[in-house]
Amino acid sequence: MSKTTRVLPGFGPTLGLTLTWLSIIVLIPLASVFLRAANLSPGEFWDVVSAPRVVASYKLSFGTALGAAAINVVFGLMLAWCLVRYRFPGKKLIDALVDLPFALPTAVAGIALTALYAKNGWIGQILEPLGIQVAFKPLGVLVALVFIGLPFVVRTVQPVLEDLDVENEEAASSLGAGRLATFRYVILPVILPALLTGFTLAFARAVGEYGSVIFIAGNIPMVSEITPLMIITKLEQYDYVGATAVGEVMLLISFALLLLINGLQAWTAKRTGRDR
Repeated sequence: MSKTTRVLPGFGPTLGLTLTWLSIIVLIPLASVFLRAANLSPGEFWDVVSAPRVVASYKLSFGTALGAAAINVVFGLMLAWCLVRYRFPGKKLIDALVDLPFALPTAVAGIALTALYAKNGWIGQILEPLGIQVAFKPLGVLVALVFIGLPFVVRTVQPVLEDLDVENEEAASSLGAGRLATFRYVILPVILPALLTGFTLAFARAVGEYGSVIFIAGNIPMVSEITPLMIITKLEQYDYVGATAVGEVMLLISFALLLLINGLQAWTAKRTGRDR
């Protein structure tokens, strides 16, 4: 029997190199956050991370991130469905524009959104008489996070829809299933893992977003301040320990939520038989 030739080295060197690179890029920087915050006593740490202004930023950052990710799941699925199942003029242009938030500098996105949704902006001047104020409010933060998170859902779901066999839908329809039943029992089980992956990616990006949010948020204390801005503010005040303490809490909450979402994704994949 001839010996199999491998392009990459054996398991040992590959795993060692992978763990070393992962430690340098991810684990060591994250560990430094906990080590720096350890300079605070438990009481001092609690006073920093539970200050009313900081707690308000937690609620805004994580609440809007979850809301934006949920909105992107719905409309990202609709957009991906249109791009996969229909032919229409300008389809390639729209498909290319989906990736615009990836390439657009976040500061430019923030300035553009602020110009659109401010009181004198093209959209803001229409919403203002209706009593809807977007810029410099939590709603503006939500709009910015929806903007930057949409491509994650579309690009995650789109390949799954492309591989989805239309004959299964036709078979369900021929057996008397309506559109809602066909979507629920034929399409949704197939795309659900991809939807959860897109939700996770959009949420993870939204939690740490800074550049596109600070312009449209207005950064009003207790109203529209996000947690990344609180960290930057403490750094500008040379409160490095306080900044790492807030960052540690944000890291722990993000990790717990991502672990929950990934567990749900694994459970869904196992239930639908797609973990094999």
